[in-house]
Amino acid sequence: MKLLHEVIICSVIIILSVFIAPSFSLATFTPSFINDFEDTIPVYSYEVVNTFPHDRHAFTQGLIFYDGYIYEGTGINGHSTLRKEELETGNILLKHKLSFWYFGEGITMCDNKIVQLTWKSKTGFVYDKKFNILSRFKYDTEGWGITYDGVHLIMSDGSSNLYFLSPDTFNVVKRIQVMSKNTLVTNINELEYVKGTIYANIWQTDYIAMIIPETGKISGWINLTGLLDKKYLNGGADVLNGIAYDKKKDRLFVTGKFWPYIYEIKIILQK
Repeated sequence: MKLLHEVIICSVIIILSVFIAPSFSLATFTPSFINDFEDTIPVYSYEVVNTFPHDRHAFTQGLIFYDGYIYEGTGINGHSTLRKEELETGNILLKHKLSFWYFGEGITMCDNKIVQLTWKSKTGFVYDKKFNILSRFKYDTEGWGITYDGVHLIMSDGSSNLYFLSPDTFNVVKRIQVMSKNTLVTNINELEYVKGTIYANIWQTDYIAMIIPETGKISGWINLTGLLDKKYLNGGADVLNGIAYDKKKDRLFVTGKFWPYIYEIKIILQK
């Protein structure tokens, strides 16, 4: 599914031009398990607190906030990058371009080092804060999202699985399946660890899952429908993707692939 919707569409984007927004539309949907269980699992809405500029040509795969700056990992073979950005202006302060053979995916900060996944290559990179490559590591699945809980790296592969990795060896030490009641939740994408809960974009939807890391159970949903004005949703893969958390100021940021904005949001219980 991801191969059909992202690689094929993104190949068209590359052929046309990376500077022209793609002209294909890929609608998001509400997963059936949200409708089925919204009476027992809290669903949250949002309030926009601030809006910041974002590179419209960035195919966002990973997003973090660290030490006052946004760090972003982008995808598409030949255009995958790791970036350091100024939140208020969107200016790119530092950029590392991956080899053509790597389709960049999720990123996280772990012990003052940046970890970046790639999609099909089963290869991850570890960088210092100047984006020098310190090491590489291997994993057995696809790479989608990654975050760090202070003990383990937590990685998604587009399925219902989350993998807990040792930050020293990158070996899997634990695996959980994400479930809403008794239904497996798949297409788990970008991840962020927020106050003891794993926040996860569900690919091709406007929802963020709130996951209990000990069990994989869903403790809540954040419904971000309508966050980006529809006039900007004219791209083939411009779906919600990217969650960053500012621990010091308790700020939550979200964006999407090819979105022109990063939004600071406050979540509120949906009545």
